[in-house]
Amino acid sequence: MTRVNCLIAALSLHTIWLLLLTKPCSSLEPKTSPSFPAILIFGDSTVDTGNNNFIPTIFKGNYSPYGKNFPGHLATGRFSDGKLIPDMVASRLGIKELVPPFLDPKLSNDDIKTGVSFASAGTGFDDLTAAISKVIPVMKQIDHFKNYIQRLQGLVGVGESKRIISNALVVISAGTNDLNINFYDLPTRQLQYNISGYQDFLQNRLKSLIKEIYQLGCRNIVVAGLPPVGCLPIQETIAFENPLKRHCLEDQNSDSIAYNQKLSKLLTNLQPQLSGSKILYADIYTPLIDMLNNPQNYGFEHTNKGCCGTGLVEAGPLCNPKIPTCENSSKFMFWDSIHPTEAAYKFIAESLLKKLGDPQNWN
Repeated sequence: MTRVNCLIAALSLHTIWLLLLTKPCSSLEPKTSPSFPAILIFGDSTVDTGNNNFIPTIFKGNYSPYGKNFPGHLATGRFSDGKLIPDMVASRLGIKELVPPFLDPKLSNDDIKTGVSFASAGTGFDDLTAAISKVIPVMKQIDHFKNYIQRLQGLVGVGESKRIISNALVVISAGTNDLNINFYDLPTRQLQYNISGYQDFLQNRLKSLIKEIYQLGCRNIVVAGLPPVGCLPIQETIAFENPLKRHCLEDQNSDSIAYNQKLSKLLTNLQPQLSGSKILYADIYTPLIDMLNNPQNYGFEHTNKGCCGTGLVEAGPLCNPKIPTCENSSKFMFWDSIHPTEAAYKFIAESLLKKLGDPQNWN
């Protein structure tokens, strides 16, 4: 695989993990009473449960080996071997077992009442990111949200619709694709910004997104920070010609830390401006570094390559039915060269649930 091919792989689906991580996930089993009537998701492939199946893009996950460990071994469009964090969180909160994509033409009325994902794999806060992959920009996902509101109002009425949306759990997960696609791998935005300036540009876009969904009725919002971007297998592969000498890129990780510090401050300052809102910042950097540095604590044997194919470049169209996979994906932190396995997502979901369950976060 040449460096050019590696770059092509990197352009599509750079995504990232969502939210905090602390304990093993055995406690995912018991369910609690629902704290939220619905769940609403905006973002990229970490939270896209299949919207890209219904748009004209090559970046889809609705074919094997994706879905290898999903119920029924179905490839639903989720970019992993199994369920995603929205599914796990919705199940634990008693909302529903799986979060459907909004664009699914078979979407049921019950699913409308309990929430959907508007996310699109390969997207970002920067519209240029989505244009490269021909997917749905995060800011355009608001248009689908408006359509969702109209359908919900038709089902339950305006008053009940407002109640559902104001009490729903909203999760926003994006940003990594912007940095990887437009700044690191194809340095398009480097012609306009230094890294700090581009981070500010992205977070201004995020701020606009939060304000707009707030105006549409959302009140409980969780925003994921960036992971250690430089430890994604695909980023390591692009940077190092020798696959035996790959390691995390500390400059990109430092950029992630700086971005997260700015994001935390932004959200802290924004909440008082939006009366009645609760906006939580989810720090994923520190716990994910722990997963990478102490894989034995999580049952992982491989953290710098994915289960699909060589694990160095395969993702999206490069991870396809003709590509072999590892025997036991639970021993891998990554399913492909970008996306975590279901096993890794379970740890992250448990940490998010712990954060959501802390009453101090909702005072």
